[in-house]
Amino acid sequence: MFSIENFYLFLTVSIIVNLSPGPDMIYTAARSLSQGIKGGIFSALGVFCGCLFHITAATFGLSKIIEESVLLFSIIKYAGAAYLVYLGIKALFNKRRKAEITNLARLSNKKIFTQGMLTNILNPKVAIFFLSFLPQFIDPHSHYVKEQIAFLGLWFDLQGMLVLLLVATLVGAFRGLLQKNTGFWNWQEKITGLILLGLGVKMLFTKK
Repeated sequence: MFSIENFYLFLTVSIIVNLSPGPDMIYTAARSLSQGIKGGIFSALGVFCGCLFHITAATFGLSKIIEESVLLFSIIKYAGAAYLVYLGIKALFNKRRKAEITNLARLSNKKIFTQGMLTNILNPKVAIFFLSFLPQFIDPHSHYVKEQIAFLGLWFDLQGMLVLLLVATLVGAFRGLLQKNTGFWNWQEKITGLILLGLGVKMLFTKK
């Protein structure tokens, strides 16, 4: 389906991306801060289910593009690499506002789950990210294109959910300390920015 080297690279980059304080992690952390561990867990589960929508769309969308034209897929792939560079630069210079992490109204667990799912589904940046990220690890000449996309997407989603569950538990347990310190999130984001920037540059200048 895909080379071992590419899969190891995917594992490395995906775990770092999932560990970054993006919108999903910030939402989960904010719920954990305001409503404890349980609120964060329902947030994480909602995000996981929302992400399945984008995985399904990417699986059928990218595979259709490859069927139509490998050249078009290559164009999308390099455009995606450029987008990863953009995300990396943006993360390096972004400053997380405290209000993004601490100010959320209390909701029922059902509403927390639904909000997490809809927030992910309705976020066009998630769809763009999948269309930018997954093609970097796909062999368009394989007979298992859909399987490659679906497998990598599901792995990324499951891994992300485990990270969010860990965040929900830790943030909920240390909510008093973390409410006073947003510097931790900014530091994490800078590291992720460097990783995305490096990956994007590598893909832009790598001929396959």
